[in-house]
Amino acid sequence: MKKVLITGKNSYIGQSFKSYVEANYPSEIQVDSISVRGDAWREYDFSRYDAVLHVAGIAHVSADPKMETEYYKVNRDLTIAVAKLTKQSGVRQFVFMSSMIIYGEKRGIDSLTIIDRATKPEPIDFYGRSKLEADLGVQKLADDKFNVVSVRTPMVFGPQSKGNFPLLVKVAKVSPIFPKINNQRSMIYINNLAEFLAKAILNNISGIYFPQNQEPLSTLAIVKIIRTQLHKPLIVISLFNPLLRLLGRRFRVIDKVFGSKTYQQDSSIPFNYLVVDNAESIRRSVEHS
Repeated sequence: MKKVLITGKNSYIGQSFKSYVEANYPSEIQVDSISVRGDAWREYDFSRYDAVLHVAGIAHVSADPKMETEYYKVNRDLTIAVAKLTKQSGVRQFVFMSSMIIYGEKRGIDSLTIIDRATKPEPIDFYGRSKLEADLGVQKLADDKFNVVSVRTPMVFGPQSKGNFPLLVKVAKVSPIFPKINNQRSMIYINNLAEFLAKAILNNISGIYFPQNQEPLSTLAIVKIIRTQLHKPLIVISLFNPLLRLLGRRFRVIDKVFGSKTYQQDSSIPFNYLVVDNAESIRRSVEHS
């Protein structure tokens, strides 16, 4: 049995992963969780574990310059400190939840960014830079006896998730009209991510990975699935598209909702982790939100 320590006790991904493996891998993975707030975690015995899954961090973008120091303290410095203690304790694997945010954003609704292994990270804010510096920092610790996994996730969604997805669900529930913009966004359902993490740990892999659902989805496609599940009609119009394109160049939130940003499918992942398809993952997320 693999023993896994989650650092970041209250995180959505950490709690979801723990519940998932307890239900699906009860005889293969044992999970404990600790908080890494304060300094008490530095006295914890990491040596009892086969892997550490580090999910602690500030997960949402802030434009407040007063927050910059805190982002670097939590997202970068804490991550590297946990990774160093993990290695010093003789743990074989460190799994870091990185983010697609490290590649920045191309402004404009009609622009399409397809990210692959050759794409250079270009974060545009201190949130992205703090995640990138953590990502690069923990990779430097990898060697023949210490495997480091950097999981550069796109948007993670699922029941009770936070961020943009639940806001989109709220809009879809009340609005019978939606713009006809066929953008593309890579996403990953929480159970697919949990399955990826479980198999990454069981197989003791190392490296940089881009797990995602089977294919990118447009915002419109997501709204259609939600409205269908609610048995509500949807009117799709192009009338406001020119205005949205103009606003998308000025307001980041518009660009995030209707812009395109995708990963090329990651052929380096040595196992299947897609346990729920796109449509079903959205239906489950809406049903339990």
